[in-house]
Amino acid sequence: MWGGRTGAILRASGWWPTGVFGRRLLNCNAASLAGSSSPRCWNCGGLGGPPRGDRFFCPQCRALQPPDPTRDYFSLMDCNRSFRVDTVKLQHRYQQLQRLVHPDFFSQRSQNEKDFSEKHSTLVNEAYKTLLAPLSRGLYLLKLHGVEIPEGTDYEMDSQFLMEIMEINEKLAEAQGETAMKEIESIVRAKQKELADDVSRAFERDNFEKAKELLTKMRYFSNVEEKIKLKKIPL
Repeated sequence: MWGGRTGAILRASGWWPTGVFGRRLLNCNAASLAGSSSPRCWNCGGLGGPPRGDRFFCPQCRALQPPDPTRDYFSLMDCNRSFRVDTVKLQHRYQQLQRLVHPDFFSQRSQNEKDFSEKHSTLVNEAYKTLLAPLSRGLYLLKLHGVEIPEGTDYEMDSQFLMEIMEINEKLAEAQGETAMKEIESIVRAKQKELADDVSRAFERDNFEKAKELLTKMRYFSNVEEKIKLKKIPL
């Protein structure tokens, strides 16, 4: 009851977190959707070969193929399906893939390949950005496990947490000078690190409801981080 009332106050004050859960995420279930037969090449009609590796090009004619709709972001970026991700490896994979599929390398190719390269490049960008940030990575991983937090959901948070968010927002509104801003940034950064560690443990235990609760809290602090960035922009 308190959570709902406090949530209304947060919304009215512009403190209710927005945007993150409304972000469109790829709905993939590679294991259940993958077919047993390889698709044929659109260009030469040849079989695409065994369903492994990067599978971007036809092994017969080397024409770029359309993106695989059954492939999730973790598979695409060569990462384990886990909340813990090696971000250095992720960046290297991103650069590797863009060297393969970026549209700049297909300017002299067929229109089909130009279109496919645009789609591949966009997909690689989305996958990289999603898996790079702990919050979006956690939300995506939840979605792969069939758990979503619909946009506008008034998730019932405990009153103590909501009061903590209100107090931080009040401090931010009153903050004057670089020292005060850095202090708030430090608090929020520490909170996000603590929550990310807890989210990781929740996923390791397949406790998706707990992960959902913790990611909701991360979303609140992410909203505060955005407000800090905006406040730093000189008028």
